[in-house]
Amino acid sequence: MTTGIRASLGGAIGIAAVSTLGDFLWVTWELRNTPLNGILHGALLFLCIGLYLGGPAKKYLLGAIAGALIGGLAAGGYYLLRPVAGRSVMFFLYFGTWIALGFLNQRLPQRETSAVNVRAALGRGFLAAIGSGVAFYLVSGIWFPFDPQGWDYLIHFGAWTAAYLPGFAALCIGREMAQRG
Repeated sequence: MTTGIRASLGGAIGIAAVSTLGDFLWVTWELRNTPLNGILHGALLFLCIGLYLGGPAKKYLLGAIAGALIGGLAAGGYYLLRPVAGRSVMFFLYFGTWIALGFLNQRLPQRETSAVNVRAALGRGFLAAIGSGVAFYLVSGIWFPFDPQGWDYLIHFGAWTAAYLPGFAALCIGREMAQRG
């Protein structure tokens, strides 16, 4: 269990650092919110998540590629569906990314011929989506009022850590037992 808690904290802190860097770069480079920039942002962020999840299985490349696909597809889906469904589509896609990460997390340690424990993957992905979604909602005020020059990036880092921790906890705590059963 200690390994899962440590992995959860490591994932949350590492990806919070990447997200905080992303916040900084969007502002410093004065990036516009275009589909290309958004898809690249999502792909790079989730590449890092996949890379992290692939670590315990020593499948860094597979994790990174799968993570980039998950993030890129989710971001692309947002830009594709937003004109029809509005910004609320982001919540459904956010939920879907954690479900996909649940499957990735179950798949990475398996041999190619092994079946994924679908119940565990769905359950962990669902818990990750709910926990991280609620936490993200609670800290989402870090961008308001929108004054990027006045942002405290240490607060952003703390908020991102809090937002990611429930997701990584759902994926990592007890992972060894879930992958066997």
